[in-house]
Amino acid sequence: MEQKLMGVFAPIGTPFTPDDQVDYAGLAKNVKYYAEAGLKGYLALGSNGENKSLTNDEKLKVLDTIIKNKGADQVVMAGCIFESTRETVDMAKEMEKYSPDYFTLLPPCYFKKQMTDDALYKYFTDVADAVRTPCLLYNAPQYAGGVGLSVGLLKRCAVHPNIKGVKDSSSGDMAGILFALRDTFSVLAGSVNNFFTAMTMGGIGGVISLANSFPHLPVKLYHLLVEKKYEEALALNDRLLQINKIVSGKSGVAAVKYAMDLNGLVGGTPRLPLLPITEEEKAAIQSKLQAEGLI
Repeated sequence: MEQKLMGVFAPIGTPFTPDDQVDYAGLAKNVKYYAEAGLKGYLALGSNGENKSLTNDEKLKVLDTIIKNKGADQVVMAGCIFESTRETVDMAKEMEKYSPDYFTLLPPCYFKKQMTDDALYKYFTDVADAVRTPCLLYNAPQYAGGVGLSVGLLKRCAVHPNIKGVKDSSSGDMAGILFALRDTFSVLAGSVNNFFTAMTMGGIGGVISLANSFPHLPVKLYHLLVEKKYEEALALNDRLLQINKIVSGKSGVAAVKYAMDLNGLVGGTPRLPLLPITEEEKAAIQSKLQAEGLI
């Protein structure tokens, strides 16, 4: 297993200024806060990072900002997400100039019917062959036009020397993935919804949206699970599931950013076409977080 992946990662958000520019100063502030919060590191430029809403130049500057401000021992995964093999490799080589620890690869999805296991295997292995940086696969059909990664595909990719693991954000077969791969491949939960299951069945960590707003909570759950304090962990997990439902489960990135604002971080509004949450949604989030003693 990859020891550098053992722990909780924030799928770090990208803040914007009121005039819709990337707020690099705000991002640096957030990273410095997270560096003191016990996080293992970050997934930069993932779904919470609004990858598809950024220009390529912005993506590189976001990655640079995160790496320059992270803690000395923190690990950075860089989302390198494009539809063609050529563009993915080209951007990965640009990203390597900033020395991320891993690339995270989402499957192409525009030509969904043609994205067979064979096509995806060639895509992932072609990218992994072309770069020095180790790669992680990203199983998130909700962000990839319904294209998911089968257990059979993951087993094939796990043999490749430069493909080190998978982040599973699906609502599908975490147990099946772990039974098939836990002894040979690093498996990370991609949501608080499957974090407990992953950690009790052979997973090594998680990329947890709630870590953007309240990083100490999933970090605490991780340590309880590692220490096998299951009764206390189960109670905390139930609490996190309820908090997550209202912070990100209903309204996604916009709600995560508002929860960050309430905790003194730089969240703000998402970039269009994503809309900010309504005043009613804000009131519900604020009420829940106050009831939980988090703000």
